[in-house]
Amino acid sequence: MSDLILIVDDDPIQRRLLQAALARGGYEILCVDGGEAALAAFEGPRGGDVSLVVLDLVMPDIGGLNVLETMRERGIAVPVVVQTSQGGIDTVVAAMRAGAFDFVVKPVSPDKLNAVVAGALKVQAKGGVAGRGAPVQAGSLTISDLQSRSPSMERVIRLAQKAAASNIPILIEGESGVGKEVVARAIQGASGRRSKPFVTVNCGAIPDNLVESILFGHEKGAFTGATEKHTGKFVEADRGTLFLDEIGDLPLDVQVKLLRAVQDGEVDAVGGRKSAKVDIRLISATHRNLLQRVKDGAFREDLFYRLNVFPVFVPPLRERREDIADLVALFIERMGKAETGGRVSGIAGEAMALLKAYDWPGNIRQLENAVFRAVVLCEGSTLTSEEFPQIRAQVGAVDTAEEPDLTLADRRHDAPRVVASAPPLAQEDIDDLPREDCIDALDAKGHVRSLAEVELEMVQYAIRRYRGQMSEVARRLGIGRSTLYRKLKEHGIDPDSGREFGLVQ
Repeated sequence: MSDLILIVDDDPIQRRLLQAALARGGYEILCVDGGEAALAAFEGPRGGDVSLVVLDLVMPDIGGLNVLETMRERGIAVPVVVQTSQGGIDTVVAAMRAGAFDFVVKPVSPDKLNAVVAGALKVQAKGGVAGRGAPVQAGSLTISDLQSRSPSMERVIRLAQKAAASNIPILIEGESGVGKEVVARAIQGASGRRSKPFVTVNCGAIPDNLVESILFGHEKGAFTGATEKHTGKFVEADRGTLFLDEIGDLPLDVQVKLLRAVQDGEVDAVGGRKSAKVDIRLISATHRNLLQRVKDGAFREDLFYRLNVFPVFVPPLRERREDIADLVALFIERMGKAETGGRVSGIAGEAMALLKAYDWPGNIRQLENAVFRAVVLCEGSTLTSEEFPQIRAQVGAVDTAEEPDLTLADRRHDAPRVVASAPPLAQEDIDDLPREDCIDALDAKGHVRSLAEVELEMVQYAIRRYRGQMSEVARRLGIGRSTLYRKLKEHGIDPDSGREFGLVQ
């Protein structure tokens, strides 16, 4: 069965041209004359069959941007190719931020249009495959996996380390796509609940009339359609961690019950006759300003202070561009292996410069999607700026003089080879290590030594004690591996060599 393409354009001549061009590509076509008709088409009998939308941005009734926003609000996850005139690049930028997959400039040639549509459908088809890696399981991430070269993220890592040592309620704030759930999973993985359930709930994606049932459960027959008993997410997370994403979108009436659950550790199922005791670690997350929501009367003040006991702010990607190269390398390695069998193994310097110059309004999620799309469409072994047309259109010319090409082989070469094949230390091996090493707090004159001196000696001691296993060293010191390597370089020590610590003969 061929893919169904929805063409949305108020110009009848343009609709006929697009229909003829895509029909030559073997697609089934559905044409509508405006944004209102397009949204109605998704509610119609063939709405669920639409594989892709070709959307004009300028229409008299509902513009293309409003169509994109409404699709996103309704959860319609269909790739959209937008059309623009020669002078409409600002509108294209807004459309990309609103979720458009790609754009074409009017008048577009049939070959170009079919190539863009084929690429969008190819990426969409790959999206359901495990090309982005298997889902992260609870407890599989730890704080040491939160590696960063950014000082602002180092603070997040330090806070996460402290939070993992207790059961304190945590509120993770930050823009959409910055990795709030990853931070939450790392805290869970480093806590005493690491082997217990990690249950996630996106409060913004649940219909208002079902939020209470999904969170707290319901009894059979409690309401129309309740044909079976449902335990609810709180009970599912018992003895583990409950992650409430987009907590700021929770309806006010449900906030009252959530407050009681947080305060008393009890939940009342819809239609239930008695409360159920639960033991959970609550981690909430939001991209909204909750304090402003409190002032606006959209969020309960008492619940806010119950949740905001230990706030953690995750900075946007544009404020930690130092991490972009590492993230790109990670995504290429993961997706290149799954999608191309390892054929795609690097990125050209000019493409990396392009990615570093972009502001990434969708943050890490947008970067991951951009690399995913590029890997799928790349025909060579190295990603170039040609694989990032949307980013290139928005950024324009960039200085690529100082940006080297990046390959996964080079990236792996940067890691300390002494650690790569080192076997894990058993506890008895650690116990046998010498304990006579002491780190003096005072210098020869009795004054407190500088933090830099003490820090260096602590790092050296940890490397000796754990025999150069940098992951274990970083974990014991409570820092990320990238931070550990950076500190070594700051002290003039090459992390690729263990001779300074007697690790390599």
